[in-house]
Amino acid sequence: MIDDAILADAAQLLEECRARGLRLATAESCTGGLIAATLTAIAGSSDVLDRGFVTYSNAAKTEMLGVPPELIARVGAVSEEVAARMAEGALARSRAEIAVSVTGVAGPGGGSAEKPVGLVWFGLAARGGATRAERDLFGGDRTEVRRRSLARALKLLRAAAAR
Repeated sequence: MIDDAILADAAQLLEECRARGLRLATAESCTGGLIAATLTAIAGSSDVLDRGFVTYSNAAKTEMLGVPPELIARVGAVSEEVAARMAEGALARSRAEIAVSVTGVAGPGGGSAEKPVGLVWFGLAARGGATRAERDLFGGDRTEVRRRSLARALKLLRAAAAR
């Protein structure tokens, strides 16, 4: 799942953050810690990655990241609003300057007409900046959806670190 190209992107992200004195945090649902695991596969990542939250359940999103349960009940865990709140929660509960979140439907089950398998929302929060959320719809099986979510999250972090 973690191929050489993804590891190279992760290594580049760490170098860019290190050069700018930035620390990162992750808040992961459908990727189950894959972003943090990829970053920590690279020696020396501890000076950039502050912490990672694996919040697979709705209760974990609420307890660990402060996502209001009524928000999850209203819009669902796989949503723009929850992705944004997850990133904000990771930022608020860490020493990081940038936080990324991922919440989605990796499959093979769990999808619906409104939220099909492969739908993934990403949140990005930075200290002193506006929080944003983006969505993507990935094809492929569960492994491919998670791999592509990992790659997209790294790209979002690289773009944020470059600002």
